[in-house]
Amino acid sequence: MRASIIREILKVSSKPGIISFAGGLPAPETFPLKKFEQAMIEALRRDGTKALQYMVTEGFRPLKEYLCGWLRKQRIQGTPEQMLMTHGSQQGLELLGKIFINPGDSVLVEDPTYLGAIQSFNTFETKYVTVPMDARGMSPEAVEKALQRRPQVKFIYVVPTFHNPAGSTMTLERRQALIKIARRRRIPILEDDPYGLLRFKGKPLPSLYALAKGRGVVYMSTFSKLLSPGIRLGYILADQEIIDQLVLAKQPTDLQTNTLIQYAVYHYCKHGYLEKHLPLIIKDYAHRAQVMEEAIRRYFPRQVTFIEPEGGMFFWCTLPENINAGEVFKKALKKGVAFVDGSVFFANGGGKNTMRLNFTNCTDAAIRSGIQKLGGVLEDFIQGPGSR
Repeated sequence: MRASIIREILKVSSKPGIISFAGGLPAPETFPLKKFEQAMIEALRRDGTKALQYMVTEGFRPLKEYLCGWLRKQRIQGTPEQMLMTHGSQQGLELLGKIFINPGDSVLVEDPTYLGAIQSFNTFETKYVTVPMDARGMSPEAVEKALQRRPQVKFIYVVPTFHNPAGSTMTLERRQALIKIARRRRIPILEDDPYGLLRFKGKPLPSLYALAKGRGVVYMSTFSKLLSPGIRLGYILADQEIIDQLVLAKQPTDLQTNTLIQYAVYHYCKHGYLEKHLPLIIKDYAHRAQVMEEAIRRYFPRQVTFIEPEGGMFFWCTLPENINAGEVFKKALKKGVAFVDGSVFFANGGGKNTMRLNFTNCTDAAIRSGIQKLGGVLEDFIQGPGSR
């Protein structure tokens, strides 16, 4: 186990005067303080000691019933028995690793992929089969070729919608093709969907779970990007057999997910506050993304390319091949700007010339100023002696 690179960067970038595009932090201005305060008070007054007591590992049933109804609007069919509440989706990754992976087993992931997944799966001594991706997501043809070389993988882990870190969204055709490949080879898919509802461009796409009607797909999501990351509440929807095993894996880990938070989130949701809150977040993120895109187009050298996100929280930039983003980070930090060196998202190495920029946790002025400074640093590297 190693320290999270992003967590270490956050320690540095939290210093006064640093403009940070590093962490995947939601905008604190969007947190629904008043409504959630009301929900907490309602949980304590109406539910009393039950909200402060132990509960079953599976989670608070009324909340799960609400979530199943809410997910049905997104064509995601499931029952409360098929759902497990977790301490954020990060715990979901850890529990799934526990029940699926033995030391030396292989899993197939996008290249790049979510750093938290790499860190979690690494604790089980995992090997990785990596598949390159582009602005349309992971290529099914590349998946097929990878599985021909390494057919014995425990699962396919994918973030198909508003990818972290790449910001891309897998097309409908590729989603359908991936499901066919996984079914033919009898390989489960782990779909991580923390950003799927944060769409501010383009048309919504069905989740892999919805397309597969739940067969062979484990669906994970979280309240971290919709309500607050600090409440640490996520959930997994899967076949009953998998949920049963996840419950066994969770019990020795933490017994159960926070009781009071589950009650409070239930009260918050049942009043319709979440559905009213989502459009406000989307409008805010759409604006910040536009500000960052305009700044990138204005201040970054033309040799730097990027994926234009349709939702989510990130821009993914590719530098000329001879430029190391880690070295750029060192220079940028001296100018008061932080970002994430993209190489940390590549499970088997690579990506030295990539970087991830978060747009949801800075003001308009900070975005423009930070991108201008970062653009100057990039220009120095591109035009400097030997381009370093």
